[in-house]
Amino acid sequence: MVNSSAQKVMTRVDIQWQDQFGRWQRFQEKHNQADAFRTAQARARSTGKRHRLVDANGQLLDLVEP
Repeated sequence: MVNSSAQKVMTRVDIQWQDQFGRWQRFQEKHNQADAFRTAQARARSTGKRHRLVDANGQLLDLVEP
């Protein structure tokens, strides 16, 4: 018998950045939300552009300002 609560579901988190025209461009995909947030935060700081985290359904998870 398999314990269903022990199974992990892989979550996909897309990192997107906003260009100068206000459109969101795809940057990267990660499977760990905390790592995705750290990556988006560091890149927002270095590029000076807004970044956001979006789940597989397209729902906004977080918005990172530079």
